[in-house]
Amino acid sequence: MKKEKNVVIISIMLVCIILTAVILVQFKAVEETDITGIKTAQESELKTMLSSWKTKYEETAEKLAETEQKIQEYEDKMLSDEEAEELLDEELMQTNMLAGKTDVSGQGIIVTLADNNEKEIVSDDLIRLVNELRLAGAEAISINDKRVLNTTEIVDVNSNILVNTERVATPYVVKAIGNQTYLSSALSLKNSGFIDICTNEGKTVEMKQESNVKILAYNGDRQMKYAKEAEEE
Repeated sequence: MKKEKNVVIISIMLVCIILTAVILVQFKAVEETDITGIKTAQESELKTMLSSWKTKYEETAEKLAETEQKIQEYEDKMLSDEEAEELLDEELMQTNMLAGKTDVSGQGIIVTLADNNEKEIVSDDLIRLVNELRLAGAEAISINDKRVLNTTEIVDVNSNILVNTERVATPYVVKAIGNQTYLSSALSLKNSGFIDICTNEGKTVEMKQESNVKILAYNGDRQMKYAKEAEEE
C-alpha cells in the first residue's frame, strides 16, 4: 500500500512539473514575439495590440496561480488516495490536451491560404500565421489536420511545404481553437494584421469563425532519442 501511494505522489509531482513547464513556454513565446509590426501600426491599432498582450499576460498569470493552487490541493488531499487519483486523472487529461495527445474541439477560427496564378504560399506565411495565433491565445492549432506543437517544424523542401516532416499542399487550412474575438481581431488589424499583409502581397487568404472547430491529435513520434534525465552529482 505504501509503495502504491509513493507511485501516486511521484506521478502527481510529474504532472505539476509538466504544467509549470507549459506555462513557462507560454511566457517565453510572448517574450520572443517579433515587434516589428508595432512600429507601423497606427495609434488606435497599437492600443488594441497592447490591450491584447496585457490580457494574455494576465491570463497566463492566472494559469500559473491555478497550477500553484492545484499543487496545494494535492498536498491537502494526499492522505486520501481516491481523491488524489481523481485529481491526477483530471490533470493528466489536461496535460495530454496541451501536449497534443488527444483530439480537441471548441470555438475558434479557420484560415485558408491558397496558391493563385500570381503568388504561392510559402512556409514563412504559415509560420507567421501560427505565431500570430499563438500570441492571440490559440490553445490548439493544426495545418491541413497536422497538429502544430511547440516542436513542430514548418519548412520549404524542394518547392514543397513540410509540417512535422509531412508534405502539405494548397489549399492550406489552418485551424485554431481559442477565443474567437481575440483570434479574429489579431489577424484583422488594418495594414499590420496577417489578413491585410497577405492581401497586399497578392496572396489568397480567407478567414471564418466557427463555433465548433475540431483539431486532431498529434500522430508522430515524440519520444526523446538523445535527451535523458540528468543524474544528481
